[in-house]
Amino acid sequence: MEQKNLKTWAQCAPRLVAVAAGRDAADLVIRQGAWVNVHTREILTGHDIAIAEGRIAFVGPDAGHCTGPETEVIEANGRYMIPGLCDAHMHIESGMLTPAEFARAVIPHGTTSMFTDPHEIANVLGLAGVRMMHDEALMQPVNIFTQMPSCAPSAPGLETTGFEISAEDVAEAMTWPGIIGLGEMMNFPGVINGDAQMLAEIAATQDAGKTVGGHFASPDLGPRFAAYVAGGPADDHEGTCEADAIARVRQGMRSMMRLGSAWYDVETQITAVTEKGLDPRSFILCTDDSHSGTLVNDGHMNRVVRHAIACGCDPVVALQMATINTATHFGLEREIGSITPGRRADVILTSDLTALPIEHVIARGRTIAKDGQCLVDCPHFDWPDHARNTVHLGKTLAAGDFEIAAPEGANRVTANVIGVVENQAPTRALKADLAVHSGIVEGDTEADVAQIALVERHRATGGVTNGFVSGFGYTGNMAMASTVAHDSHHMIVIGTSRSDMALAANRLGEVGGGITVWQDGKEIAMVELPIAGLMSDSPASEVAVKAQAMVDAMQQCGCKLNNAYMQHSLLALVVIPELRISDLGLVDVRKFERIDLLEPSQ
Repeated sequence: MEQKNLKTWAQCAPRLVAVAAGRDAADLVIRQGAWVNVHTREILTGHDIAIAEGRIAFVGPDAGHCTGPETEVIEANGRYMIPGLCDAHMHIESGMLTPAEFARAVIPHGTTSMFTDPHEIANVLGLAGVRMMHDEALMQPVNIFTQMPSCAPSAPGLETTGFEISAEDVAEAMTWPGIIGLGEMMNFPGVINGDAQMLAEIAATQDAGKTVGGHFASPDLGPRFAAYVAGGPADDHEGTCEADAIARVRQGMRSMMRLGSAWYDVETQITAVTEKGLDPRSFILCTDDSHSGTLVNDGHMNRVVRHAIACGCDPVVALQMATINTATHFGLEREIGSITPGRRADVILTSDLTALPIEHVIARGRTIAKDGQCLVDCPHFDWPDHARNTVHLGKTLAAGDFEIAAPEGANRVTANVIGVVENQAPTRALKADLAVHSGIVEGDTEADVAQIALVERHRATGGVTNGFVSGFGYTGNMAMASTVAHDSHHMIVIGTSRSDMALAANRLGEVGGGITVWQDGKEIAMVELPIAGLMSDSPASEVAVKAQAMVDAMQQCGCKLNNAYMQHSLLALVVIPELRISDLGLVDVRKFERIDLLEPSQ
């Protein structure tokens, strides 16, 4: 894997051998720490680590024989020396940041390796967008491995994306230096039914000797699940309960347990290890989607490891799930994931394995963060103009575009409503009895039913798909719009006032994408996301301040949900049950078919 300023083990071997033998001096020695060995699950006190050429040359009780007058020495003073943390499944775009700024945000938290699936940008800019993400990733001082997105659209026939990914695109991407495998195979019905394109993408990945990411968002653990596993996906992060985790590892998959900004799926699954006693080697920790505010205020993989420990997991086992287990899964056990000779010198010093303060972070043999401060530059890719001009509405929207006409003569109607579930990706398929005024169906704030609209933004069609959503608790006259709308990334607008909905949508058309909240005809929050309508190249700290103001604005409008913005952004994700909205209509994901918004009158 070609990374900036990094030699391969083979290229470094003569120097590593000379250092380990004491014939040459190390570049860096970390002295007298407690070596957390994730291969053996041991904690070995009083050890040194010698580093040369960005890789580990020696680990032992005394590295004095390979310490010279020019060797940099870091005194561990008895602190734990743990491997740099790995995030096994994540989407950089979910942080609303570019790869460079995401790296800058997570480096102080001890994340030194990320396995990223840029399928958000793939839906907006296609293969060219993936290449831009891949290229910026390779510029960073930490390891960002890219998975080639597999599903754009994620559910063919149920949504329209800005671009489509083909099996030929996947085969081409497998030749790029930073590609580690295939991104999550979300079209699980396609795999189960033997869809030729899905199987061709998997085959291209396997033929390249790389890992196929999974996504089985269904509680069905019978023959359909077995068929999906037989298709080739090697892991899955969509489990939400112990039975899901057990079923996956029994079938030879890795169970990736996620703690993101809105997903809390570790506690309900890690009992497979802590209570059922299953071998932890097949269990991996990840974040999936992390909001910029979470990164700045709460952490990244250090937050996930702490949470796993709080759920009863042994600290060293939890570290294995965030280091060596991940490395092994992606075929990188000899490259990252442990503090052993030849591996990239990615090391964290911490004084407490349970609280896990990240006090000193070393990547590729150099200090990159201390005491919460990033100390290295994270270079930026030069994003072209077409990547910054992706919101094409086709017209100025008006309140009338958000009207839902009732059947002629109706005074009340029964509507299918998307029900948000706090802290979980799945929604509920609800029904609501709604009033009709002047032939138009109205939401009901007293019953917590607001309007939702998906506004087409890739092809300037002027299309608006309308529906209803429950669970946000909005009151008064308000609207919120976002061009982050997984996975097709059109624009999702939710509101109680159609005029505010139009204002919010048009505003995002003006600024080129982002998130905006309106109340009583005035904008009260804005997060600009100029790159693909998904990301900002501003520092995470600045984006987090604006994001927090957006969260505060949502609360001002009556919303009390935890991480409600993440829920907002996922309501068009037509591969996770039960009910979603797309540019083609309302989608029942349990059946993978479109349904009518209004029920026929009895």
